[in-house]
Amino acid sequence: MNLSSIIEAKNLTRVYPLGPVGVVALKDVTFTVSSGEFVLLKGNSGSGKSTLLALLGGLDRPTSGQLHVAGIDVVALSERGLTQYRRRVVGIVFQSFHLLPTLTVLENVCLPALLAGASYEATRAKALHWLQWLDMQDRLHHLPGELSGGEAQRTAIARALINDPFVILADEPTGNLDSRNGARVVDILGSLHRDHGRTIIMATHSSIADDVATRQLCLQDGTIVNDQCLSS
Repeated sequence: MNLSSIIEAKNLTRVYPLGPVGVVALKDVTFTVSSGEFVLLKGNSGSGKSTLLALLGGLDRPTSGQLHVAGIDVVALSERGLTQYRRRVVGIVFQSFHLLPTLTVLENVCLPALLAGASYEATRAKALHWLQWLDMQDRLHHLPGELSGGEAQRTAIARALINDPFVILADEPTGNLDSRNGARVVDILGSLHRDHGRTIIMATHSSIADDVATRQLCLQDGTIVNDQCLSS
């Protein structure tokens, strides 16, 4: 793996079984991402953005191709290895938040680090740091059902950061938010990239993050068609 690249994908292909032929969600996708980049995956619904993020996040496996993230051969990982990869290498922010409804904000943020074996004291201190940075210090003991959409997504961002991941993956993170809260989430991701040196891969069909990203990859019908997309 090229040491300057934190992500290297070569000929990534994902075919979902459906009848005798199957559905090709990604076909021969090849790209690299350098550490500290903010990359947008652009494209309409069905273009392959979410499938590619699922492969990068270790949530799915490619049918064929190669994928290295932070020096790790993701394709070769066992199921246990993928679990550790998801806990330690990537942090994922979903469109629908995916917070556990019976845990408080603070508990949701702490959980991934505790599952990874970190001490409670260190985890709680780190969670409080990020929640304060995200202006969530007054909501620590609220349940997800008591949060606004913007607050829920900020909680999800703190959870994604708790294990100091090499890469933050965001799948349509503004899709369930109004324009004001969507812009705030983009500002947060931009600050994480600009001020904290985080590598961010964000899937979106809109132009909301065009001004803060360093680069765009445009997907169409499961393939990358160019390195700079026209705004949708």
